[in-house]
Amino acid sequence: MSGYRGGCRSEARATAAAMREAVHALLAVLEPAQARELRAGPARLDAPELREWTYLPGSRPGLPTEGLDARGRAAVDALLATAHSAAGAELARGAIEVERHRRAMAGATGGDRYWVRLLGDPDGEEPWGWRMNGHHLAVHVTVTAAGIRVTPHFIGAEPARIADGPRAGRRLLGPEEDLARELVTDLDVGRRAEAVFAAAPPDDILTRDDPFADPDRLPTGLSYAGMTTGQQKLLERLVRRYLDRAPAAYAQECWSDTVARGLDGLSFAWAGGSALGDRHYYCVRAQDFLIEYDNTQDDGNHAHSVWRHQRHDWGADLLRAHYTEQHG
Repeated sequence: MSGYRGGCRSEARATAAAMREAVHALLAVLEPAQARELRAGPARLDAPELREWTYLPGSRPGLPTEGLDARGRAAVDALLATAHSAAGAELARGAIEVERHRRAMAGATGGDRYWVRLLGDPDGEEPWGWRMNGHHLAVHVTVTAAGIRVTPHFIGAEPARIADGPRAGRRLLGPEEDLARELVTDLDVGRRAEAVFAAAPPDDILTRDDPFADPDRLPTGLSYAGMTTGQQKLLERLVRRYLDRAPAAYAQECWSDTVARGLDGLSFAWAGGSALGDRHYYCVRAQDFLIEYDNTQDDGNHAHSVWRHQRHDWGADLLRAHYTEQHG
């Protein structure tokens, strides 16, 4: 285990170094006024205002990507990739691409409307971080000498399934939806009665954009221990699908912690129809994190997905440890 932890720390340092390099590359192509917008924010990363977020349309603090030239956009894309695995980066880019499609179908003009914010000094000794936010994309990164954190992490898609154009048929969050549907449809009558908590799904994720995600807002559903072996494997694959959005070392750290705490602490709940195209919602509860997914708006063609961590959101555990050790 000590070797595993050491390997994770080494990979986390490599990820942090890649982020630092990507920040420098972005700063190198910005005008002074743009750099000032990028750096807007409080000195300490535990400031309450930094827990304010939303996945709805609208302006955010920070550097708007809409006015960036090709070099600036490429630098932002490179920074965004550092917070993800290859598959996770594809999802994050996909959220932006689906948003472009939505805006084009609505006849909207202008560029991508996202905001990037650098918090703290990536070359200093204090914690630092960055975030990228806009409609249906929310990525929050905290970096300290002890590791990195990447939650809350939100990806949405409107439409959930593209009907026309060169991307016709694309379902950005299709795997997240299909794995959960495969699980719920595999349940027998008794298990389904435990898992399905409502015939009509909620209109949105239940934790919304709360600064702190309360797992008690979610239904408990069917426990991992109450599932067959095949159903348990499906639930594990579903959880890993979300965790594996993150860089490999952090994703593995989260999964190993889940296994160590006991997979019996996992549970799965569903609401709505189970046929493809039905409006539906599901959630997964674990001892220290939660996952939510809904595809209910626009007659079941508008999907949201979120991964929240009770200890890690906003880097709270890393910041608490740093400020306690270094600043009393």
